[in-house]
Order: sequence, then C-alpha cells, then structure tokens
Amino acid sequence: MGLMRRFAAGLTMVVTVSASASASAQPLSTRSRDEWIALATSGFALPDGAPRGESYRRPPDLDDWLAGLRACLADLPADGYDVVAHSLGAVLWLHHAAGPGDSPRPARVALVAPPSPGTTIPEIAGFFPPPLDVDAVRRAADGTVLVAGDDDPYLPEGIAAAYGLPLKIATTVVPGGAHLNVAAGYGEWKSVLDWCNRDNLAFY
Repeated sequence: MGLMRRFAAGLTMVVTVSASASASAQPLSTRSRDEWIALATSGFALPDGAPRGESYRRPPDLDDWLAGLRACLADLPADGYDVVAHSLGAVLWLHHAAGPGDSPRPARVALVAPPSPGTTIPEIAGFFPPPLDVDAVRRAADGTVLVAGDDDPYLPEGIAAAYGLPLKIATTVVPGGAHLNVAAGYGEWKSVLDWCNRDNLAFY
C-alpha cells in the first residue's frame, strides 16, 4: 500500500504494490526516492505530518489487504479525496469497489497499470480475476479513469480490451510506457502530479 498526503485540491490516497512478486509489496517509504509515486506524495504533509497505510511486507492476501485499505479510508471525508492505484493496487481497488459500500467515497480514482485479468502469477493469484462490475465501479467514486502503457508486459491485451471496454471507462494509453514504473523510465511522471492537482477527471 502507500501513503496519503494532502494536495492543494484535497487529499490523495496512493495504493501501490507490484504485480510481479510479493517481495515488491513494500511501504512507499522504502521505494526509490525517484519513483513517480513517491514524487506524487513528496513535499505534502497530512495535518499531523504522519503517513497512513499498511506496509504489506507480508505475502499478498486479498482479505487482509482489503481490510488494510478500508482502514485507511475510514476517516477520510466522503467526496473529499482522490485515489491513485498502481499495478496490483488497482486490482485491489476493483475488489474494494465490488464489496460493501460502507467506506467514504472518493471524488476521483486513477487506476494505473493494472495487470491483466488473466494473470496467473502464483503469489498474487488470489486477486484474479478481478470483479469487472460497471455499476460497482460507478458507485465507488464520482469518476474513474484507466491509465496504462501500450506495451505493459503484465497487460498484453491492452488496457482498453482488458478493463476499459468491460468497465465502460475512459482509458489513457501511454506509448512505450510499459508498466509505468522506474524500470520503464517513469521515475518522474509529471502527468500524475498534474492530475492530482486538477479537479477534473481527464488524465493527460
């Protein structure tokens, strides 16, 4: 999971874990300082100055991680925060959206580089296939957008076919973006910062 920080326009909750192995599911604070996710939360502090979230150094477990996510959301203002979810974190959000609707609802959600619904990596097999429930996703936030590289090795069928069409959600495709992480050259990603500091849904 990640951190939640205050942005100029409100709060952003960052949910990020790796699709490749549980060893990469680490707290944001242990990740590369140049990673776009870290940049998206650097320099902005909560009123109490403390990060919130689960560390998830333990092996991925869907029920465990859902409980951690919902604990992070519990005291946020309804329609007063945004969510940026990367990789397996995006899949976790879809499970959350399809569950009980008792968490405060975000204004916007960006699902970045979700792995293919057909993912068979043993360590994260319990997360797949994710629920692709149009109505649930619409209930879970005021608006949701999908973002992925056109050559993501974890999403060979492409973001539109895998998630955009089934969920009827607008997609942004990043040419050559791969998994939109440091390894793909996205140590800095201005588009994420720009999205966090705008109040409209479009990602560009």
